[in-house]
Amino acid sequence: MMLPLALCLVWLVLANLIAMFPSRDHHWRAAYVLIALGIPLLGWVTYEHGPIIGIAVLAAGASILRWPLVFFWRWVRSKVGSREG
Repeated sequence: MMLPLALCLVWLVLANLIAMFPSRDHHWRAAYVLIALGIPLLGWVTYEHGPIIGIAVLAAGASILRWPLVFFWRWVRSKVGSREG
């Protein structure tokens, strides 16, 4: 039952270690890998521990991967905004 939370902790530490090293592509490849690993892990944590812990883990992941979320939000707004006018 603690395995999903332990893996989330490993994911968080790994994400912070990756962020400490320089990257030519500004860490986008690492962000894609972290997202691909984090989504199933988030589902597993939510399934095992409930939605409150799942939301807390989602917030922790979003704080680390904030720029992909910002660009995704801008993309969604541009798609929705283009249909209004």
